[in-house]
Amino acid sequence: MTWAHNSTVAVAMSGGVDSSAVAALLCEQGYHVVGLTLQLWNQRRLAGHEGMPESVQGRCCSIDDVYDARRVAETLGIPYYVVNQEERFEHDVVRPFVDEYLSGRTPIPCSLCNNHLKFDQLLFTARQIGADLLATGHYARNQFDERSGRWILKRPADRGKDQTYFLFGLTQEQLSRTLFPLGEMRKPEVREEAKRAGLRLFEKPDSQEICFIPGGDYKQFLDAYLEEQGEQVPDTAGELVTSTGEVVGTHHGIHNFTVGQRKGLGVATGSPLYVLEIRGDKRQVVVGGGDELYSCTLRAKRVNWIALDDLRGPMRVQAKIRHRHEPAGAVVEKTGDSEVLLTFDEPQRAITPGQAVVFYDGDVVVGGGWIA
Repeated sequence: MTWAHNSTVAVAMSGGVDSSAVAALLCEQGYHVVGLTLQLWNQRRLAGHEGMPESVQGRCCSIDDVYDARRVAETLGIPYYVVNQEERFEHDVVRPFVDEYLSGRTPIPCSLCNNHLKFDQLLFTARQIGADLLATGHYARNQFDERSGRWILKRPADRGKDQTYFLFGLTQEQLSRTLFPLGEMRKPEVREEAKRAGLRLFEKPDSQEICFIPGGDYKQFLDAYLEEQGEQVPDTAGELVTSTGEVVGTHHGIHNFTVGQRKGLGVATGSPLYVLEIRGDKRQVVVGGGDELYSCTLRAKRVNWIALDDLRGPMRVQAKIRHRHEPAGAVVEKTGDSEVLLTFDEPQRAITPGQAVVFYDGDVVVGGGWIA
């Protein structure tokens, strides 16, 4: 499917270089462009709680970013709207993030946000304002495959900026109405485009932090959020045990740990110890040597297929278990409704429940799910 260059496109504007360059590119190509920014989190909300910084500037979705997005829209001469989705963001992203951590799992809020809020809400708003399409600054590619009759998602030309790992939950409907104009570009080209368009933020640094967690300190955020909600941090203190069941110490709560962690275990031994597993039901944190972190298998749930309508037999793929993980050869096979077993050719380090696993066939995203 192709779209006429006089179509109306809503651009998801985050206030960063990438989405700003997308708006400029589409204006140059003759599209009718409308800027949309989702207001997701009140950046001042937890400021001042114990351990939380007073200043929250310079992070994704901050007030500064909204200002920058509005200024870009003014420079380009396009309509611009801010859509408040704070209540839904808290319900669909923040609260599940908190609950997952308290249960001993390690969630990915960016994938939750993409899967359950951003594309869904932005496409809905786009239709309300008469836009045919949504464009984002993600580094990814999508196209319609005539042979399979499906929209496919592909890795971008700039592999160092590949964001397909966070987009595995997109539906066929969402892919059919979304443009990724940066899919064939590299970051220096994007900055040059922003500069050429007269956008003063062309040198703005990329945001690396989760929008609602300053400094990446999950524990401080959990403490502050639960205090604000009038809730106590649940008592999940328990034992540190080895994989053979030997008790080697105690801990103050399972939410303080993640698989692969080495520091902060509070146990002194003759060799380094790492977190191997978190048993939330028993309040146990399993520790062991680095060699015990490796595993050849994982199970995933809530799998979303993109390149396929369903998996009908074992399939060879390359799989990523973290954003920065190099895809590794594996076989994926269905074990139930929206559930799969993945068997790697070689053992992989620190497979972490709560994270996503994404399956690739070369550049094509086959699908993905949540590690159980």
